[in-house]
Amino acid sequence: MVVIRLARGGSHKRPFYHVVATDSRNRRDGRFIERVGFFNPVARGADIRLNLSVDRIDYWRSHGAQVSPRVSELLKDFSAQASKGA
Repeated sequence: MVVIRLARGGSHKRPFYHVVATDSRNRRDGRFIERVGFFNPVARGADIRLNLSVDRIDYWRSHGAQVSPRVSELLKDFSAQASKGA
């Protein structure tokens, strides 16, 4: 089964997450099919905190991919941020 979830990167105490589409049997930070965005929880100033490719996420969801609970929350935040900015 394909799942859209976070893969951790960054250094110690400076987390950075890639939002990836991957097989659910793969490790959290292991092999993935496609990178569809990123999340930087420690972004400050002009740094971009969240960037998602919503059209690619919709593509994977239409092909049966499940979305993790945290990515689901991030999608809601991103859509609210996009509607507020427009």
